Amino acid sequence: MPDKVELTEAQWREKLTPEQYHVLREAGTERAFTGKYEKNKAAGIYKCAGCGLPVFESDTKYNSGSGWPSFTDPTSADAVDVHQDESLGMVRTEVVCAACEGHLGHVFPDGPGPEGLRYCINSASLAFEPEDKAGD
Repeated sequence: MPDKVELTEAQWREKLTPEQYHVLREAGTERAFTGKYEKNKAAGIYKCAGCGLPVFESDTKYNSGSGWPSFTDPTSADAVDVHQDESLGMVRTEVVCAACEGHLGHVFPDGPGPEGLRYCINSASLAFEPEDKAGD
C-alpha cells in the first residue's frame, strides 16, 4: 500500500496546472482525442501527475478508439482505488490514485485484457516517464 499524500487545496493549486487540478482534484474530464498521451506509443511508465505514483505501464496501453489513453491493468493492485461514481446521471466506476486520491478516469468492463477491463484515463492526470529514463 503506497503512503498517502495529503496536501491542502492551496498546495494542490500551486503544484498542478489548472487542467490537472480540474481533472485530479475536481474529477473533471478532458475532451476526447485532445490529451497528450492518447496517441503515445513510447515504452515507459505512466505516473500520477499529482504525486508521482506509478499507475500504468505502456505495455498495458492500447488504442480503444475512445479518445482517451486506455489500459488493461494498473501497475499493481494497490496502485489505484475504485469507487462508484453516480455523477452525470449514470453509474460508472471511478479510478483514483491510491496515494493522493486524485481522479484518474473510469474503468469499464469492455477491455481486451485477461480481466476484460478498460481503464479509460485522462492524459492530464498522468506524467509519462520514458523507459530509457525509468531506470536512471
